[in-house]
Amino acid sequence: QVQLVESGGGLVQPGGSLRLSCTVSINMFSLVYMGWYRRTPGKSARELVASIFSGGQPNYADSVKGRFTISTDDSENTINLQMSNLKPEDTDVYYCNVLYHRTKYWGRGTQVTVSS
Repeated sequence: QVQLVESGGGLVQPGGSLRLSCTVSINMFSLVYMGWYRRTPGKSARELVASIFSGGQPNYADSVKGRFTISTDDSENTINLQMSNLKPEDTDVYYCNVLYHRTKYWGRGTQVTVSS
């Protein structure tokens, strides 16, 4: 079992920045895939925001390229998402996701609201 806990969400004005963190309950060296997704309440599908395979290059949704950066901190066991130049359409619940031993795990999400 893997537990994921997201943090760092909140209310920010358009053009502002936020840094989301996902704390992972196991050693991250064993993770194959790590990603951030988002979903608007009431919608069933989560949208991929950013992802990275172990040892690979990050992948970003077109809507966030140049504004968001995914990174990992193995010493802190965190998967981070630095978000800059935020727009109202970035408002969503953001979820952390990992693949471990062929099983996907999700966190409970953290709310990001971009509004003036």
